Formats: sequence, structure tokens, C-alpha cells
Amino acid sequence: MNFVTYLRVSTERQGQSGLGLEAQRAAVAAYVQGRGQVVAEYVEVESGKRSDRPELAKALVEAKRAGAVLLIAKLDRLARNVAFIANLLESGVEVTAADMPEANRFVLHIMAAVAEQEGRAISERTRAALAAAKARGVKLGWAIPERASEQAQASRKGVAANKVRALSHAENVLPVIEQIGAGGASLRQIAEELNFRGVRTARGGKWYASTVRNVLRTSRGSETHTA
Repeated sequence: MNFVTYLRVSTERQGQSGLGLEAQRAAVAAYVQGRGQVVAEYVEVESGKRSDRPELAKALVEAKRAGAVLLIAKLDRLARNVAFIANLLESGVEVTAADMPEANRFVLHIMAAVAEQEGRAISERTRAALAAAKARGVKLGWAIPERASEQAQASRKGVAANKVRALSHAENVLPVIEQIGAGGASLRQIAEELNFRGVRTARGGKWYASTVRNVLRTSRGSETHTA
């Protein structure tokens, strides 16, 4: 049996240091032993709250191409979003986890639902605490006039960061788009296939023909600027 492994760490620092990756590689190696071989490995450095996973998209494409099983070291590395799990399981690729090989499709959905509910509960408690503090007259964040200059600076940094993030996402997802379009697929057909595979846009939304066009323009613009 062939396996395509997917490893994920939450921060750039962890990705550079290898923190967490060694344990995940050890887990998948132990699982694969006696069962088959690893034909490809994909490593994602991304927040677990985001559902746009370009490396996971590539892993799904490779697993489908090779007729391999997508193997994740830890089940919680998949996502904390029910819709994301559903799209992943509907991609047509067999998925398993080294730490819970007995987990079937039903178990995956249940675990994702529980994780998502926990996330909502944390958000609700945070909002309630902030509302209570505001009711007591506590000034929160940017509501403090003295921080106006900080707000303007943060806004400028935010715009720049969004541009960098969009470019990075475009570069990561471009190989998948090119692979889908290699057979002459239209922009609309490429968008439909990306949605079918569970790939999300830079903002975590669905793909449309215009979104695919924007990614292609962004990537080409970057190449022109670099040249």
C-alpha cells in the first residue's frame, strides 16, 4: 500500500526548527511499517483555524494520482471545521490517521463537530468577558484615544501583510490550478474542481472563475516584478 503523508505545524518557527515534525514523522513511520511505503510527504505551516491548506491540496492531488492513502500523524492536524472535514472526505481520497486508524468517516465528522463546538464556546466566553469589562467602563484596545497612531500604523502593516499573504497563497495554490487546467479546463471548471477537493481561497471562501483569474494574475504579476 502506498501512502502520502501530511504533516502540519502551527507556526513558521516550528516549521524551521522541526519542532513537532519529528514526532509526526515517527508516528507515520511506525504506522506505515509492515503496511506499505511512503511515496510523498507534504508539510504545512499554518494555523489550525484556517481551512485554506495549499500543501494539503497538493497532497490530495498526489494521493489521487498515485492511488495512495492520505496519512495524517495526528487526527487533530486535519482541521477544527466540520465543513472542511466534509469536503476532505468527499474528495475521493482514502484518509486515515496514525494515532487513530480505526476512525471511520462517521467518527471523523463527530470529532470535527465536537472540536468546532468547543471553539464556539471559547469565542462566546471571550465575547462575554469583553462585554462585561466594557460595561464596567474599561476601555478596550483601539477605543483608547492615545493609541490612534498605533492604530494607523497597525492598519498600514495589516494591508501590507494581507498583500504578502495573498501572494503566498497564490504561489502555493498555483501548481494545483495548473495541474487541473492542464487538460484544457475553463476557469469555471477549475474553480469547481478546487471546491470539490476542499481547497479554500486566501480568505477561506469558495472558488469562482473570477477568483481563479485573480490568482493567475497575482502570480504572473509577481513573476514580472521579479524579472
